[in-house]
Amino acid sequence: MEKLLQEAEQGYHSPQRGQIVTGVVMRSDRDGILVNIGGKTEGVVPAREMFSLGADFQNILKNGDEILVCVLRPENESGQALLSVDKARGEIGWRKLEECLAKATAIEGIVVTHNKGGLVVSVEGVQGFIPLSQVGSIGRTNPGQDPSAALAALAGKKLMVKVLELDRKRNRAILSERAALQEVRAAQKQKLLAEIKEGELRHGKVTGTAQFGAFVDLGGADGLIHISELSWEPVRSVEEVVKVGDDVEVYVSKVDTQNQRIGLSLKRVKPEPWTTIGDKYQVGQLVTGTVTKLAAFGAFVRLEGSIEGLVHISELANKPVNHPRDIVKEGDTLTLKVVKIDTERRRIGLSLKQVEETQSETFTYVQQAGTENQMSNALKAAMDKVAVGETGPEATPS
Repeated sequence: MEKLLQEAEQGYHSPQRGQIVTGVVMRSDRDGILVNIGGKTEGVVPAREMFSLGADFQNILKNGDEILVCVLRPENESGQALLSVDKARGEIGWRKLEECLAKATAIEGIVVTHNKGGLVVSVEGVQGFIPLSQVGSIGRTNPGQDPSAALAALAGKKLMVKVLELDRKRNRAILSERAALQEVRAAQKQKLLAEIKEGELRHGKVTGTAQFGAFVDLGGADGLIHISELSWEPVRSVEEVVKVGDDVEVYVSKVDTQNQRIGLSLKRVKPEPWTTIGDKYQVGQLVTGTVTKLAAFGAFVRLEGSIEGLVHISELANKPVNHPRDIVKEGDTLTLKVVKIDTERRRIGLSLKQVEETQSETFTYVQQAGTENQMSNALKAAMDKVAVGETGPEATPS
């Protein structure tokens, strides 16, 4: 027995300052807990060294529970050591972060709060900081846009982060969510690029906008809708068509596996207006449009969306015209007659003078009709024929 006691004493080493040890809870009260940390040593963890457990630590810890503690002061004359739960958690956290930095692996953290520079995150008991440029959850922000609301919405959220920089002396841990996301998304992007095909329709979510277009998350990789591919109609700004967070269906217009880029189109999900032009317009039909541009040879008129027609200078009036500005100006709304449709060349010919001729001829015909009843019937018959586009002496009375 004496030999066994001597061997036990020789094998036992008293705890050292800063050492992390596993202890067993022996007793707890509002002032702290008594912990057996092995051998002949007991230690005390004051309440001030257990903030990480919360004020309700007495109900959390039960006698017999194992707990990690850090030795603040080795055993005194009475054989008790001063211990800390918070320091133990912090020490383990720092060691874990050092390991993650060395191996370039990601680790989970919880957002504690934010400031104008980024997010404060708790990782394994250590408070780290994610600069705004390294926050990936709020998507792209336009220059001058205030990200405060988006950062505040992340409070309490769990984020995967990678360690960029550690300085224990300065209690400094710089983290990056963007780097962690990029690692995950890089694998997802490779998978998506391998399976996505040009000409497909895909569902996605708008993650950011810029002057030149909108970025859409297709589920692991972003594609770009250039501003020219947002709508068949003229677009002044991207936000007129889509906003961040919108769910959209897009057409895959280009897949560049070498440069890992995906080109998307929103407008090609719908038929091009010129493919259905014959269903809407016929030669002889009266239409309404707005003058958009004047040229020496005529006036361009927008009928709808991206559909424009040309009123040649010879079709502006029944008199010689030096320049279209002598008859019309930009912004004028006109009633015109369709005189030509060329779907292959995407051109519509319009006439202003033929509308005026038709109106003049109709008035003359009505004057000649005689009675009030005849005038009404004549006017209706004449206008009906103009509406359906009939031409010739019978259709356009003189």
